[in-house]
Amino acid sequence: MNKRSQGLLISLVLLLLVMTILALGIGAVEIPAAQVLRILAQQLGWPMANPPDAGQITVLVEIRAPRVALGILVGAGLAITGATIQGLFRNPLADPGLIGISSGAALAAVSVIVLGATVFQGLSSALGAYTLPLAAFIGSLLVTGLVYRLAKLEGRTDIATMLLAGIAINALLGAATGLLTYAANDTQLRTLTFWLMGSLGSATWTQVLTTLPLILLPVLVLPWFAPALNAVLLGEAEAGHLGFNLERIKQVLIVLVALIVGTAVALTGVIGFVGLVVPHLLRLAFGPDHRLLLPASALLGASLLLVADLIARTVVNPAELPIGIITALIGGPFFLWLLNRYRHRSF
Repeated sequence: MNKRSQGLLISLVLLLLVMTILALGIGAVEIPAAQVLRILAQQLGWPMANPPDAGQITVLVEIRAPRVALGILVGAGLAITGATIQGLFRNPLADPGLIGISSGAALAAVSVIVLGATVFQGLSSALGAYTLPLAAFIGSLLVTGLVYRLAKLEGRTDIATMLLAGIAINALLGAATGLLTYAANDTQLRTLTFWLMGSLGSATWTQVLTTLPLILLPVLVLPWFAPALNAVLLGEAEAGHLGFNLERIKQVLIVLVALIVGTAVALTGVIGFVGLVVPHLLRLAFGPDHRLLLPASALLGASLLLVADLIARTVVNPAELPIGIITALIGGPFFLWLLNRYRHRSF
């Protein structure tokens, strides 16, 4: 990795650290950055002559810290899966939300929320806190596999078919989700309405620690497939000649992407466009090398989601906007720009 790439990664790490401190300090109860650092130092066992205010400690450690940790996990996961999907399908317009993966996870999670007390009662009792993430993972995996099968044409992936299949599947799954929402009672409806637009507001340390390995481990594993994704850019036949078992690699990548997206949707609801915007910005600025693109996407995705969440919970304070609205306002115009940029190119 050259000095330019190392400089980018270091800059993105510093940006994430700055955004983490700001996200921990800004809110209804303002905590200065210096005080945030003192509280964090105290929590790590650093001796303090003058202990920080107990109220500020409670707000930071019990309310904001799990929310920030969840935002970092989900933002990194969504961005790196976007980069992976774009590399796998060799198209910058591909995204877990656009091709139906998020909708599959959402439908499965909504099914558990609405039907958990009846149809899925035994499953909920057996799996406990893992029921929702597992259901969302299975939903995202099934949809990913379906899109991949539909997009295969004579041994290669047809991108136009993939995008069209994603649009159709999104519509069908959206309709099914709408039917379940219609059947929900008032309590479930309030939960679903906010959940379907995305939110980090329900984050707890139990939730974060329970699902940490389901996102963090795949995020750490995906960069190991960077050489294979770089080879795919040359074409599937060329990648095969270079010694890569593409079918096995595709299967592993699809499972890892589905696991991350399914868990993220189960934790925060549907948050769109992070997986589209972040990898493409980095690709435009620093090129398509996945050895840099994958870790850089994870770091920038985490920072972007912290920014979106900070806006969501402060712009209409004391109320809170769904974070999916903020990411859509950022990502929607960007996607239109992408469509205009690529409309004269053949997929």
